[in-house]
Amino acid sequence: MSYIGRQPTVGNFQICDAISVVNGQAAYTMQVGSVNVIPQSSNHMIVSLNGTIQKPGGTNPSFTVSGSTITFASNLATGDVIDFIQILGDVLDLGVPSDATVTTAKLASTSVTAAKLNNDIISGTTALTAEPADTDEFLVSDAGTLKRIDYSLIKSSTSQMVKLSTQTASGDSSIDFTSGIDSTYQQYHFEFTEINLATDGAEFQFQSDIGTDTNYNIGMTTIVYHAENPEGGGGGSFTYSTARDQSQGTAFQDLFPDAGNGTDESAFGYLRVQNPSSSTYTKNFMSRMDGYHQNNLAFSMTVGGFFNTTYPLTRFRFKSSSGNFDGRITMYGVNA
Repeated sequence: MSYIGRQPTVGNFQICDAISVVNGQAAYTMQVGSVNVIPQSSNHMIVSLNGTIQKPGGTNPSFTVSGSTITFASNLATGDVIDFIQILGDVLDLGVPSDATVTTAKLASTSVTAAKLNNDIISGTTALTAEPADTDEFLVSDAGTLKRIDYSLIKSSTSQMVKLSTQTASGDSSIDFTSGIDSTYQQYHFEFTEINLATDGAEFQFQSDIGTDTNYNIGMTTIVYHAENPEGGGGGSFTYSTARDQSQGTAFQDLFPDAGNGTDESAFGYLRVQNPSSSTYTKNFMSRMDGYHQNNLAFSMTVGGFFNTTYPLTRFRFKSSSGNFDGRITMYGVNA
């Protein structure tokens, strides 16, 4: 085939590994990267011996090749130096591309398939140790078409339940939450974990207050139900507790009564308050707690009601009716 201009050169150009001359030896193995290489012919090679380019073929060649072995016309002697052996490749076959010669433009569209991807393409990549940034990107298949999408478009624009603070009681008489209670969230949710009262038969209670007041005596009206079942059997009961409800009362409201104080006895549950920062509505709330009653009962108590004020509630106190208590209380903001 003829070309306009210079004919293109095709081949995998390689420089063979250095070869040490052995006195009285003519034949040597050619390697690249310690792997045997086989030139198409001696005419596809440039060989320099003692600073002189050797004749590759024709009459009286300076060397011949057979497989990966090059044999010089005469034995080499101590002091001879094989400067280099360059293999020019096969002009009829592209062969193996030279290192760093395959560019993005040389790859056809869709030519890289899943079968060609290594299994560690994900596991071998550096892992994020925190929530992705809004501009971090994910790959998704949109009806078979691969597309990218920013994390900001798939994350929830507003977290539905946000942990605000946790307090741990260890022999404390009370735990107060006095900050972070504002109009940011529509509901506030308190989780009680492993509440253990020091006084056997005491009640776990709560109250609230407004502004900077710390009297904790906001008037409330409540309803209280409880269910119980003795650990020895004999039948349980479900009862409306008239002794524990309030009608515009200002006392601390029982959330779990007559708690057992054994080292293995505790209660847990939650309290949810609707929009405590509202200046329009009274503040509805509901609570459910389950735990170990002092009389060896499985005991469950549900409390509902409202704080009869339109002033924003700004603080909540949790305490034992007598003595101290241990446990953990976590406050969450909820976007309902």
